[in-house]
Amino acid sequence: MSAATTRSRTPDRLCAEAVDLARAAAEEAAAPGVVGEHAGLVSEGDRVVTHFFECKELGYRGWRWAVTVARASRAKVVTLDEVVLLPGPDALLAPEWVPWSERLRPGDMGPGDLLPTDAEDLRLEPGWTGEDEPTPNSPVSEDLAELVEAEDAEVTPAAPASLPTVPSRGSIAAVAEELGMRRARVLSRYGLHIAADRWEESFGATTPMAQAAPATCVSCGFLAPIGGSLGQAFGVCANEFSPADGRVVSLSYGCGGHSEAAVMPAPPRPPAPVIDETRVDPFPLRPARDGGSVPDVTDEDAAELGHS
Repeated sequence: MSAATTRSRTPDRLCAEAVDLARAAAEEAAAPGVVGEHAGLVSEGDRVVTHFFECKELGYRGWRWAVTVARASRAKVVTLDEVVLLPGPDALLAPEWVPWSERLRPGDMGPGDLLPTDAEDLRLEPGWTGEDEPTPNSPVSEDLAELVEAEDAEVTPAAPASLPTVPSRGSIAAVAEELGMRRARVLSRYGLHIAADRWEESFGATTPMAQAAPATCVSCGFLAPIGGSLGQAFGVCANEFSPADGRVVSLSYGCGGHSEAAVMPAPPRPPAPVIDETRVDPFPLRPARDGGSVPDVTDEDAAELGHS
């Protein structure tokens, strides 16, 4: 270890004693009353020392005001170098910045929000571009092309609507449009798998609701089927009383609103009224005098009972 290195690690005496100069500089740079007690010093080099002061400003717990002072060679006067607010070992720091594409979570989008997709998004893959040769992973593949040739079908360079004359037989463009492959990009196998995993986790067989259900959705009349390969494992719930109403549910999911789980008993219906149209029941216009609960007595008898 050289002598210069040894000297740089030993704080300069005059710089170390310049605590009042460092405090005055920190108080001038900071707001009034936020510079606390002296929290130590460190040697930055030959005749260069940094003094630390506690920061009492709200929101900066554990931060310190760092004031660096220096002295020229053979000089007796200590001068100010810089003043800065630095985090200490126990400082409260902001979390590490994360790009928005990694912070976004399902359900964060609101009305009017736009979510751009990356050009190399693994969830998507190119759809049919309109060329005669479809992509290898497209449903309009070589197998379908061989079938077209075997059936003596006609392959046109574009969709039938854009041709001057209507083709007599089907075209690859028409088949691609019917299958929904005319979009610029379609879901890749990876995109299908992560969507299936997400739906299975939310409304799958392992959820508490499905574990307590009397039957699965595959036998429920409220299940609306969906197309494509996902239709083999998922559908849409159409029961307004189900917690999964309007959601994509696994065929192995279930809830208490299953259409065949319980049938409501029919309310008892009263018997049909019996009407005898061959007999006439006489009804008096005035009630009989002896038909009530009070006996029919004369006024004299009533007077003895205290009636007027």
